[in-house]
Amino acid sequence: MIRTKEKQLEWHEGLTVRDVLEALGYGFPSLLVRINGTIVRRKDWDSTVVPDEAEVEVRPIVAGG
Repeated sequence: MIRTKEKQLEWHEGLTVRDVLEALGYGFPSLLVRINGTIVRRKDWDSTVVPDEAEVEVRPIVAGG
C-alpha cells in the first residue's frame, strides 16, 4: 500500500511514478513529485519504482501573473 494526499493505492511489484500519476488521474503538464520526501524528476517518472509503504506527494505547478 502506498499513501498519497488523495488516497491510498494498492502497491505491486514494478509500480512506477507514472503508474501512480495515471491511477490518480493527473493530467497537469507540470507536477512536483516526491517519494518519501525526495523529489523525482519528470524524466525519471517511467523508471522510478515506488517502494511499498511509500508516501507519495504530488503537487501541480501553476504559474500565473
